[in-house]
Amino acid sequence: MLKINDLHVDISDEEKILKGINLNINSGEIHAIMGPNGSGKSTLANVIAGRDTYNVSDGEIIFQNDDISELLPDERARKGIFMAFQYPAEIPGVRPWQFLKTAVDSKRISEGQKEMSVREFSSFFDQKANEVGINSNLLKRSLNEGFSGGEKKRNEMLQMLVLEPKLCVMDETDSGLDVDALKIVAEAVNGLTSKERSFLIVTHYQRLLDYIKPDFVHVLVNGKIVQSGNYELALEIEKSGYENYL
Repeated sequence: MLKINDLHVDISDEEKILKGINLNINSGEIHAIMGPNGSGKSTLANVIAGRDTYNVSDGEIIFQNDDISELLPDERARKGIFMAFQYPAEIPGVRPWQFLKTAVDSKRISEGQKEMSVREFSSFFDQKANEVGINSNLLKRSLNEGFSGGEKKRNEMLQMLVLEPKLCVMDETDSGLDVDALKIVAEAVNGLTSKERSFLIVTHYQRLLDYIKPDFVHVLVNGKIVQSGNYELALEIEKSGYENYL
């Protein structure tokens, strides 16, 4: 599904962040990226999603056999890439229903389908909102406005459930979550797991991986993947930290 070949990313000639990343994610797989602060984990997630503040100086990003390196974020999203942010933004004046109705219709049109009717989408939206346990009063506000950190993450899980992406990139989505909110995130991920959908989970800690068992774990240090393994590697890092990789 996703193949990254010799990816080099920088902000300037003096500040190189990713230094030759190779990563292959097949359909139905869950991959976790772990590493210390400043290792390039969030940069990798943002570059996959198409954030333009980074410069891809070399390498390629192949998604479902297409090179997406030059595509804009919205073009990547319509192809089926979803990004869950570490710090979700507030969007004044736009309610979650409106935001997701527009996103779903845009995706459907790009796939040659008709827009969903208001009644059809409202029923679908309400069902997914109930699944993630989000407070219905919050959905009457502007997107993420006045939401706690945990509620913002629940709202992102709602977005993921509604949009049904092919590749879910989750950038430290467990940051600042209590145990209950962590379980909501895990339930949303596990509920969407299928042979057609893949996940790339960026995290500092192993605790999220107690609830979501990755097929592969990769250790990213100083812009390079220095070791890959299975879930046992995450347990090893939890015990000994990253000292052996620095």
